[in-house]
Amino acid sequence: MNKDTSPIILAFSGGLDTSFCVPWLKETYGRDVITACVDTGGINEAAAIALEERAMALGAIEHVLIDAKQEFFDNVIRYLIAGNVLRGQAYPLCVGAERGLQAQRLAETAIARGASTVAHGCTAAGNDQVRFEVALRTLSPGLEILAPVRDNNWVRKEQLAYLEQHGLPLPAQGSAYSINRGLWGITIGGKETLTSDGSIPESAWVLSANAFSAPQDESHHTLEFDSGVPIALDGVALQPVTLIEKLEALAGSYGIGRGIHLGDTILGTKGRVAFEAPAAITLITAHRELEKLVLSGQQIRIKDSVSAVYGELVHEGKQLDLACADIQALLASSQKRVSGTVRFALRPGQLFIEGTASKHSLLAATKGIYGESAGEWTANDALGYARILSLPGSLQTRAAGN
Repeated sequence: MNKDTSPIILAFSGGLDTSFCVPWLKETYGRDVITACVDTGGINEAAAIALEERAMALGAIEHVLIDAKQEFFDNVIRYLIAGNVLRGQAYPLCVGAERGLQAQRLAETAIARGASTVAHGCTAAGNDQVRFEVALRTLSPGLEILAPVRDNNWVRKEQLAYLEQHGLPLPAQGSAYSINRGLWGITIGGKETLTSDGSIPESAWVLSANAFSAPQDESHHTLEFDSGVPIALDGVALQPVTLIEKLEALAGSYGIGRGIHLGDTILGTKGRVAFEAPAAITLITAHRELEKLVLSGQQIRIKDSVSAVYGELVHEGKQLDLACADIQALLASSQKRVSGTVRFALRPGQLFIEGTASKHSLLAATKGIYGESAGEWTANDALGYARILSLPGSLQTRAAGN
């Protein structure tokens, strides 16, 4: 039987778990390791250089950095905006939504390098292990998937000892918080999020560190959407990725998008994480208000029902499921008239929608004035409508014998 000598493609973040995996995989399997980082936001030029240097120092034969920010927007974020997706009515899936796309690019890298095996550094306790493996097995059922940290129950102390014994560089130590960052926001985990009754300290927030200690004056802004896609901030046309990055800095400086999400993990347990998603919260809030102006109540109700399912599928790493594609088709169709401008004000800790305008406004289309004049119907029409609408309740009361 021929021994597999193809390289192992490792999803690499530069943290302890993936740093440990590079030499351990080489030693255990006697195969080369290629590290792959799929950039879905949060990696600047300095960070990219540092990642490659760390990977090579740990023994990788090649490091691949894949820019997938635009693809992340096109394939995922635009539908999260279209669906106004907030998990638990609070959390905009700011980290985790990209795992399906990252798995896809990981599989493509394996195919391009003639590799039969991919690996990740996820533990047994989190959601990402499921997301990665669901997506990888959907994309390429024949790929072998290795998860050394999970499958061998390696703990942090053991991984650090292994790297020290082999004279390999250790990742930065000292932070009491686990931080994950992407285009759609940032999550922060610490001792406070392990229980349900406390918040992280002010010093632990990343994007809004000085929002309340050095508050800014109120400012006024506009967002423009074209068929549900954000295309301009304050009248300046921008590509969506650039717009999101600029809006993150702007709204984050006011403390917008802070939250602590308590919800159900994929494994069925409860989990809690702090997050900062200033761009996501601002865009979803503004988009929702524009939809109220241009979509009918029936459209919104249908959208809300499928958007909740879409959020679940994305949370579980099932973006490649055909049901997900079906929902995306509905969401895309619903956005045909979601074009217009939203005016909003930013104050420390508050996002206030001041108004919306659209050529597809249903408010402007009516001849009536809410609360003042009917315009589209007569007083007798209104009387008859009220009588018909009350009929089911009247029959129920009569049937009860009252």
